[in-house]
Amino acid sequence: MGEELPLFPLEFNGSIRVEARAERLSSETGALVLREIIERLGLTKWLGERLHDPRDPRLITHPLEELVRTALLLLGQGWRDQDDADALRDDAVMRMAVSNRRGISPLERRPRDPGKPLSKNPQVPDALASQPTLSRLGRALSTETNRQVLREALLEVAAQRLVAANGGHRQRYMTIDVDSLPIEVHGHQPGSAHNGHYHARIFHPLVASVAESGDLLDVQLREGNAHTAQGALEFIGSLLDRAEARMCQVAAVRIDAGFPEENLLAALEARGTPYLARVRNNKTLDRMAEPHLHRPPGRRPAEPRTWFHEMQYQAGTWSRPRRVVLVVLERPGELYLHHFWIITNWTLEQMSGEALLEHYRERGSAENHMGELMDVFDPALSSAPRPKSRYAGKPPKTRTPSGDSFAQNEVRLLLNAVAYNIAHVARCLMEAATKDGWSLRRLQERVLRVASRLLVHGRRAVIVVANEYARLWRAMLAKLEKFKPVAA
Repeated sequence: MGEELPLFPLEFNGSIRVEARAERLSSETGALVLREIIERLGLTKWLGERLHDPRDPRLITHPLEELVRTALLLLGQGWRDQDDADALRDDAVMRMAVSNRRGISPLERRPRDPGKPLSKNPQVPDALASQPTLSRLGRALSTETNRQVLREALLEVAAQRLVAANGGHRQRYMTIDVDSLPIEVHGHQPGSAHNGHYHARIFHPLVASVAESGDLLDVQLREGNAHTAQGALEFIGSLLDRAEARMCQVAAVRIDAGFPEENLLAALEARGTPYLARVRNNKTLDRMAEPHLHRPPGRRPAEPRTWFHEMQYQAGTWSRPRRVVLVVLERPGELYLHHFWIITNWTLEQMSGEALLEHYRERGSAENHMGELMDVFDPALSSAPRPKSRYAGKPPKTRTPSGDSFAQNEVRLLLNAVAYNIAHVARCLMEAATKDGWSLRRLQERVLRVASRLLVHGRRAVIVVANEYARLWRAMLAKLEKFKPVAA
């Protein structure tokens, strides 16, 4: 395979020799699994039919679908910084996972002959896309149309998985959790701002997910000082229409205390959408609660108790009274009772106070999944209007105006969200195969970041992995064989 390059000896064990050899080695073998999931979902074709590529076709080396796939696979493998793309450009397994070409042609190198016209020079990429190329991808996808396609792709991935898991049918009921999410930034990215609630400079996007399964359904970037409920009416209304068309017959909405306001609640009631939310305490609610904040006579039992009190409440900005439930809780070791309020348009006959509390507490699962997005993928929203000062080591002859940095940061957030959904499909397959719980971090470390050696025999590529990982892959891919998504 070529020259052997001794690197260094190890003093603690002289029998160990560290060498570098010109072999096709990779630590990103799990990218093949993610690519297989992308193809089974039909995501490549779906995106290719909807995304618009503004580039000059004569100057294209990397097709748009390959660039999008590169970004998704890098994020899925845990490479959040686009500079990491340069380190993996020559990774043979990553090149095969990304490429549209069949056989071993993704391993071919493009002939470099500057004397030939571009039209006669085969458009064969000689490596993965570089960091500057991926940065230009963010600009190409930053149009309003392309961003809407990426937002719809989130729901498409979730719908394909959930409908397939339900035997090809839409679910009867589904709960959609909507929340705001702080994404801290360092710098002065357009739209970021200091938020007094989080005590940091942030973006403040809206995020929607399926409560029961953890699939992300939509993400919308907002300014850092945006109120929790800003834009929620349009965000939730559009999402409900798409979810009920593709995923379920009836979707309920679960929101936190910052969201309940007249326009949103009235719109949900008008379309017959069940909702459940916590209400921020205020002086009026505190006065309503005061008569109920007393324990009954007698010795306290060993187990903490919970009481529910049904009431009607109309805030000053509301058009009519609505059902609210006062939840009074005992906490171990605390003298005073704790209380909060839940608002809903479910009737008492449809859902009791105890059932409402249990349903509201399931928000914790959705918050855990959103936490995984921030912990495992940790979206780096760093785009800022910085004009290019050097090109090929020299000052550029012309300066291209900076693109819309806010839109490009939203593209980056959406790509992270789509990569999360793809990794979530892999996680669900592993859980079904092993009957065990899997976090996304564990999935990346044990299933995706797998070392391998690529061998070429004739026109066939053989990927060699350790038996430990092969067993996990075999179990997961066996579940994937049964995954037959229904065409949209």
